[in-house]
Amino acid sequence: MPDFMLNALWGIIAISVVAAVAGTYIFCRRMIFISGGITHACFGGLGLGYYLGIPPEAMAAVFAVAGSLGTDWLARGRVRRDSAIAVIWASGMALGILFVFLTPGYVPELNSFLFGNVLTITPHDNAVSAVFAVLLTAFFLLFRRRIVAISFDENFARTRRLPIRFIDTVMTLFVALAIVLTIRMAGIMLLMSLLSLPQLSAEIFTRRYMPLTLLSFIIALAGGIGGLAVAWWISVPASAAIVLILVAIYALSSVAGRILRI
Repeated sequence: MPDFMLNALWGIIAISVVAAVAGTYIFCRRMIFISGGITHACFGGLGLGYYLGIPPEAMAAVFAVAGSLGTDWLARGRVRRDSAIAVIWASGMALGILFVFLTPGYVPELNSFLFGNVLTITPHDNAVSAVFAVLLTAFFLLFRRRIVAISFDENFARTRRLPIRFIDTVMTLFVALAIVLTIRMAGIMLLMSLLSLPQLSAEIFTRRYMPLTLLSFIIALAGGIGGLAVAWWISVPASAAIVLILVAIYALSSVAGRILRI
């Protein structure tokens, strides 16, 4: 197996862990579209990075964290969370377009961030993703009961005096950083699928948090490996193949759920 395919495979494994843990949290919290808001906020960071001549991934991370904290701050006021996400979403895209326009010359690397290319993952990317996956999983296991309680019933968690703000802020930051790590694989346009489609498929078979997370990981991994294989065999973009396979898994799961009457 060529080195770039092996790097892509290890990247898919690490990203599947991150997508399962972070995606299940926002899925159960009904916050899927926060991933869209943060993703498009990253575009502003990418544009600013190119304009200033500094690593775009670093600026994307700054904008992702700022976007997640900004959404959280607006949602604690009189602004509904969906409206706060819309503000961050639009602002990030507008800033990204502005800075890309102001950047002299053509920005060839931009397509890899917009549409993704898992085959460009490097060993350094895999090392960073693995460390991040370990940190995210460790935090989740440490606060598992609190996270589950907050995810399913925030009002109950509040009566039990659980640290809702702390858990929500930290998990939202993890989601933001997870998005930055997976941009190169799926791209801004397709990233939301990795944080929602595995959970949608898994929910058909279980409503319990831990089994949902585990099954989401298995589905994300199957979609990633399957998409990588399809991309290798018929020379199509890997990110598109991964998403289409995840959609197919969801469709088959829905049919199976109806047949089995789950």
